[in-house]
Amino acid sequence: MGNEITPFRIHVDEAELDDLRRRLAGVRWPAQVPGVGWERGVPVEHLRELVDQWTKFDWRAVEEQINRHPQYTTRIDDQDIHFLHVRSPHDGALPVLLAHGWPGSFAEFLQVIEPLTNPADPADAFHLVIPSHPNFGFTGPAGAGWDARRIATAYAELMARLGYDRYGAQGGDFGAFIAPDLGRVAPEHVVGVHVNAATAGFIPFGGLPEGTVLTDAEQARLDRMQRFLDSGNGYFQIQASKPHTLGFGLADSPVGQLAWIGEKFHDWAHPAGSIDAEHVLTHATLYWLTNTGASSAQMYYESMHTHNWPTPSTVPTGVANFAEDIAIRQFASQLNNITHWAEYDRGGHFAALEVPDLFVDEVRAFFRTVR
Repeated sequence: MGNEITPFRIHVDEAELDDLRRRLAGVRWPAQVPGVGWERGVPVEHLRELVDQWTKFDWRAVEEQINRHPQYTTRIDDQDIHFLHVRSPHDGALPVLLAHGWPGSFAEFLQVIEPLTNPADPADAFHLVIPSHPNFGFTGPAGAGWDARRIATAYAELMARLGYDRYGAQGGDFGAFIAPDLGRVAPEHVVGVHVNAATAGFIPFGGLPEGTVLTDAEQARLDRMQRFLDSGNGYFQIQASKPHTLGFGLADSPVGQLAWIGEKFHDWAHPAGSIDAEHVLTHATLYWLTNTGASSAQMYYESMHTHNWPTPSTVPTGVANFAEDIAIRQFASQLNNITHWAEYDRGGHFAALEVPDLFVDEVRAFFRTVR
């Protein structure tokens, strides 16, 4: 197979949906300590309500919504990559690759496609390339070694294959690993990198150097990071060390899958619990039907066993700190050429889902500086 780009359309077999409904109808619920809320994880009453909504969830409507956008697959580095490619109607639009994180997907960006590709001011227009990463969604399970640098290298080939010589990259969470790495592997082509929900390369590791001075806002971010390390990163340690063991539960139980990622859609939103159930169920269904709950966990294993840690980059880089983000400029500047920094009191980890208006304005604002 050469450099072919093949049109793709989602249509899940009805038998798969029937199987999901059957499994949801036969849930065995766990016993929980009463009256502790979210302190020990997802409350059973919350998940019962979500599962009840899931039994009535219209996946076909989601398929129809996604299929309105051009989708393709192409084989790069022995992996079939699924991606949306939505071109702007405006001449001079800047190509930008949008990179999702975990437990997200390309579907995080559905609300921002139209305003980014077809803005009121054509000078702000983008052509969008929105991949499903290896081990996620309709790209599907991949072999060993797909860390952020390898994915970025594949995406540099993808952008070249699409005929783009000059383009930008945007990413949040794991996408905030991939987008900067795309700038590192293809600096002659990447005009700018924009990130949100940024961690590695944008925060301190191993304690603060002596004499570090933090603003009140930076100290609050550091405190938030410490709370996460103390009591919020158990999922990280499991996925980074024993993803195969976890995978049996994620592949065999849709309710287990829903609990595993639903907790993050609840806890990482701002305010907590503010993301519509429709979005949570879209992602749970997507992970379930593609059987990538288990494989997506490999992202953490690869990240913690890679030798490709962030290195200094000269590509102009913009950072958006939404309300739950933890990037700190003085540490981000050590490895990145920070040319744009914005802070918001709204929005959480899933900014394109939670505050699409702010996300669109922020992406436009940064890329105006590098077009």
